[in-house]
Amino acid sequence: MATFPDYKDIYVFVEQKDSQPAEVGYELINKARELVDASPELGYKVVGVLLGENVKDKAADVIAHGADKVIVVDDPKLKDYSTQFYTDALTQVIDEFKPSSLLTGATVLGRDLAPRVAARINAGLTADATGIEIGKDVTLGGGAAKREIPNDDALLLVTRPTFGGNLFGTIVCPNTRPQMATIRPKVFDMAKPDASREGEVVEFAPKWAETEPVVVVEDVEPKKVAGVDITKCDVLVGVGRGAEGSLALAEELAALLGGEVAGTRAAVEDGFLPKERQVGQTGKTVRPNLYIACGISGAVQHVAGMEKSDYIIAINRDPEAEIFKIANQGYVGTCEQVLPLLIEDIKKIKEAK
Repeated sequence: MATFPDYKDIYVFVEQKDSQPAEVGYELINKARELVDASPELGYKVVGVLLGENVKDKAADVIAHGADKVIVVDDPKLKDYSTQFYTDALTQVIDEFKPSSLLTGATVLGRDLAPRVAARINAGLTADATGIEIGKDVTLGGGAAKREIPNDDALLLVTRPTFGGNLFGTIVCPNTRPQMATIRPKVFDMAKPDASREGEVVEFAPKWAETEPVVVVEDVEPKKVAGVDITKCDVLVGVGRGAEGSLALAEELAALLGGEVAGTRAAVEDGFLPKERQVGQTGKTVRPNLYIACGISGAVQHVAGMEKSDYIIAINRDPEAEIFKIANQGYVGTCEQVLPLLIEDIKKIKEAK
């Protein structure tokens, strides 16, 4: 089996726009920090990669969020995102520094860039992941295909939904380096920055294979965002198929709590909510302070998008519903029975104040 003694460290592509790093980069930096700290025998570092123009001053912020080192590629050609130039630059960083793993956010940009880079360097890529770990004493396959993976090989175990979100699979790339994965935003925590952290900043100047852009961006028009971004809400009232007849009550409850209504794939497909309010494997990952699950069974596809909420209240008529297993508090009953009682109590509390 192939070994990779020259490849080390976990690299994180820190996406930025207008010289402002995206939060998903810091989330991945924090997770990489956890993995490296949990496996000190590897001697690995967490390395951030910043591409752009006038981004060197952001390296200190990347270090403050947990990186040991930041590789800065500062070039006018990288001012705005370009598949051509970003792929060239990131590929050259990989060839020069040889990371064991490279993590990228599963954003619009990351989903375009990562597969281009993977194809360029002939590496494996696991897309749209929801979990990563470093494997120890890993055995792949069985029988004649059984292979033991040594501890010092730092095999990256990447979890992602499969079969339409009905199952989770763990994927490994034992024969190529770096091991690449795009990971959904909001899956991991973002650590509080520590300005006292110190790290190394390395400037890297790419040698462009082509200096003229194949695609020319004539103009950039900001996207008009309609409605509310549920990923930024502190309170969400989630509705499933069991609450479709109580949507008005869910909206009233959300308004009383200063929150918004979100929902399952079923609620969206049935036409009760727009797609941008869908939570779950095929929707958005949310982490509100409070999530009230109304008429939601607790299928793994939905739970994966909201299980890290600080406090979960579940309402379901089935006392055996899976949602109760992750809820901090639960009510057995229909939404038509329970929601009016909650609304009434909240109104009384507000009036008392």
